[in-house]
This record gives sequence, structure tokens and C-alpha cells, in this order.
Amino acid sequence: MEDGNGYDSSMEMEGGNGYNGEPTESCLSGFVDNGSRDSLRYYLSRRTVLEMLKDRGYAVALSEINLSVQDFRAIYGQDPDVDRLRISISHQSDPSKRILVVFCGPGIVKVNVIRSIISQIVNRDTLTGLILILQNQITSQATKAVGLFQFKVEMFQITDLLVNITKHVLKPKHQVLTDQEKEKLLKKYSIEEKQQHNRHHCWTTTKQSPSLQPPWLNNHPHNYP
Repeated sequence: MEDGNGYDSSMEMEGGNGYNGEPTESCLSGFVDNGSRDSLRYYLSRRTVLEMLKDRGYAVALSEINLSVQDFRAIYGQDPDVDRLRISISHQSDPSKRILVVFCGPGIVKVNVIRSIISQIVNRDTLTGLILILQNQITSQATKAVGLFQFKVEMFQITDLLVNITKHVLKPKHQVLTDQEKEKLLKKYSIEEKQQHNRHHCWTTTKQSPSLQPPWLNNHPHNYP
């Protein structure tokens, strides 16, 4: 029954029916995640990384990207072992390009952690890129150690990967510039290529820019070669 303020008291009838006649409990249950917080964080960040790699042209299977959180937990458990979350994948058009994704533990990343990661890499000579997913700070000494690697290293905080920003309706699509476009851009803004950010440093997904474009263009790492 509706009162003078337009409130329908029938909404409070036994069963708690909503506006469409569905039980309120069943409506809300679809938004409740009964799994662990850590497993959800790992699931979301790993999916974003897979989407990022696919955008870059790596041979990522759609079944991996479309894996549900329930299936993810069935495979990796409620408290996933970060070593099992590693991704090693080759580029679709150039199989000689291989990239490795490593999830670091929740502790501070020190030099010994970086050394441990390197010691576990198989066929290191064939690796052309490494992505480190961090959950904590990385020491300056560990950052220096990363900078000595012979392949390109990128670092992301796991919290920056919980949402794929490229799927936002207001996010424009970016593309890597050709050499000619790069030279034209550098000349236009009177800058030199060496002035660009070092990609070994840790940037968020909205700050990180490839060496082909100045940082104010806000390019996204999904488009890195």
C-alpha cells in the first residue's frame, strides 16, 4: 500500500520482494563474493595482464582471459601460490619474442627476491621481456638489480591492475608511433628521445608511457611492443 509520500509498504512483505517481484535476498546475492580477497585480487590482476599481452600481440588464448573467478579458484585455490600464477608466452607474429610475467609475494621486494626470480627463469637467453607484479615496495638496490637485466623489465603494482582501464568508455585507443611519427613528435615539442621515462621504473597504468611518446600523451602499456 502506498502512503502519502509515495512509499509502497508492500515492499516490506514477507520474502522481501523487490521492484520486479524478485526476492531482495536473491538480487543482492549476485553481488556478494564468498571467496577470499587475495584470490580475487590475483584473479583480476592476472586477467588484466593477459588482456594487456593480447593487446600487444602475444598469443593469449581467449579461454585464459574468459576464465571465471570460480574456475580460477578451482585451479589455484583460495590462497594462490604466486609461483603458479606465472605466465610465459610468445608473440603471435614473432615467436622469438617471449615474455615472462612474475607475481611477487606480499613482502617488500629486496635484492634476494630479484636474484631468486632470475635463478628460476628457464632459457633466459630467449627471454625478451619480464613483467613484475608487485604487492609492496621495492628497494632501491632491487631496482638497480632489475636495471642490469639484458631484457626489458616492467613493474606494476597489483592494485593498478585490478581494473582494465582500456575498457572504460572514455578511454581512447592509443597506438605505437612509427619511426617517422616519432621523429615528427620529438621535433614538434623540441625534446630528445633520451628525455623519455626509463621503462625499468615502476609506473601506474595511467602514468606509464612508452619511449616513443612523451608522458603527457598518457599512452597505455597495453600498446607496448
